[in-house]
Amino acid sequence: MPTRYEINQLEKEESWRLFRIIGELVEGFDALSRITPAVTVFGSAQARPGDFAYEMAEAIGREIAKADFTLVTGGGPGVMEAACKGAFEAGGKTVGLNIELPQEQQSNRYTTISLHFHYFFVRKVMLVKYATAFVLLPGGFGTLDELFETVTLIQTHKIRPFPMILVGREYWRGLLDWLRDQPVARGYLAATDPNFLIVTDDPAEVMEHITQFYRGQAMDLSVTE
Repeated sequence: MPTRYEINQLEKEESWRLFRIIGELVEGFDALSRITPAVTVFGSAQARPGDFAYEMAEAIGREIAKADFTLVTGGGPGVMEAACKGAFEAGGKTVGLNIELPQEQQSNRYTTISLHFHYFFVRKVMLVKYATAFVLLPGGFGTLDELFETVTLIQTHKIRPFPMILVGREYWRGLLDWLRDQPVARGYLAATDPNFLIVTDDPAEVMEHITQFYRGQAMDLSVTE
């Protein structure tokens, strides 16, 4: 059994943890509340120049900047670096939301705004809250986590629907087939649920989906005002 002293110390640690969480949320809201419209790009930190994911991310970053959207990424290497590089070199704004990891993730040098988070869930709030669209390139558990968490928020009407664009038909084909063959076939998903996800290999098509959605949202707002 823990002693009363140990219990008191634990309670103090939990209280200070709460203050740290609040501090990270406040810092994120303050820094990002003026960046919209924004597009959040995900993908593997392991992608390297010459890889499909890296080259495609750089091209998409360039298109995002040309369309005058702010680019938001996790701020690290790989796909995140490539997207920021493309946007930065095209004169765009880039935001890197870095996470403290045992591997010591380093911020890439193409971010114009760089924030650092200790808590994954706070960082995830920031990645979603200010996004007009999500673009997901090939990646691992982190990319899949963001994909399924965000599409769940859309499915359950916790956030407004916005484009969820998967880049890399060959990479995502197996996952999309599995969704239809298993969860949809068993009734765990509606037959229309996979339609939340758009698949393309064309950076120009990525931006076409995003700009059409954004213009539609702007028109809806003007009608209701």
